[in-house]
Amino acid sequence: MDISAAGVAPRDGKAVAAASTAVVLWASAFVAIRSASEHFGPGSLALGRLLVGTVALLGLLAYRREGLPPRAAWPGIAVSGVLWFGLYMVALNWGEKEVEAGTAAMLVGIGPVLIALLSGWLLHEGLPSKLLAGMAVSLTGVVVVGLSMSSGDSSSLLGIGLCVLAAVTYAAGVVAQKPALRHASALQVTTFGCLIGAVACLPFTPQLLSDLSAAPVSATLNVVYLGLFPTALAFTAWAYALSRTTAARMGATTYSVPALVVAMAWLLLGETPALLTLAGGALCLAGVAVTRRT
Repeated sequence: MDISAAGVAPRDGKAVAAASTAVVLWASAFVAIRSASEHFGPGSLALGRLLVGTVALLGLLAYRREGLPPRAAWPGIAVSGVLWFGLYMVALNWGEKEVEAGTAAMLVGIGPVLIALLSGWLLHEGLPSKLLAGMAVSLTGVVVVGLSMSSGDSSSLLGIGLCVLAAVTYAAGVVAQKPALRHASALQVTTFGCLIGAVACLPFTPQLLSDLSAAPVSATLNVVYLGLFPTALAFTAWAYALSRTTAARMGATTYSVPALVVAMAWLLLGETPALLTLAGGALCLAGVAVTRRT
């Protein structure tokens, strides 16, 4: 489906810039999580990130005087807050303790396929043939990555399972968020989704306090970075772009994340990917190219 078919001009520069910003920042998040997870548990890292993001977003919301979202937006905000901001982040943080950052990004890449299926069914967005074909290619890449990293031991299999769980909650969160954006602004939907996710993660407060007391400054700064940029800025940019096109179309753009993560992890963490992993990443990008063809 062409973007214009969803009511957005093909050259909507602001929406393209917003989607690109979200993709790049989310790619950097995989690397930051991999680094911070040495000093923070999965739950405490999620809670710390969400608290920083919530404070920043509430401050911006107050500055812009947008107030509370309308009542009709709250069901979608609540579901996306619990699933995407809460459960997704815990599952992803845990998964990245077991597998490399690039591998985690590629496994989460199953999410766009689920978004397309759920949005076609629940949001009646349809399933364009090129979108389905491209996602099939990218999904093949995800399978290749999983096979390249699975040695059959419990650790790698657990990591793969957690990353797949993250993909499922991410997809459900996006589909729930889309209807909320018909009634509320991107900033409102993101702010209160982040707040709900933080509330859902409050049971991890004792662990967060313990981790903060023992973590080096660099790890704590990673948590702050995750809250300000891949959370507050990236999720707001995503919601803005999502409000201007279909959920399936937006989901397909995230297939470029794995390639960016592999490159960042290679440069910053010294995680050299295997050839089969690179081949899977190439398939992910090829699938994106198919979905973007007109």
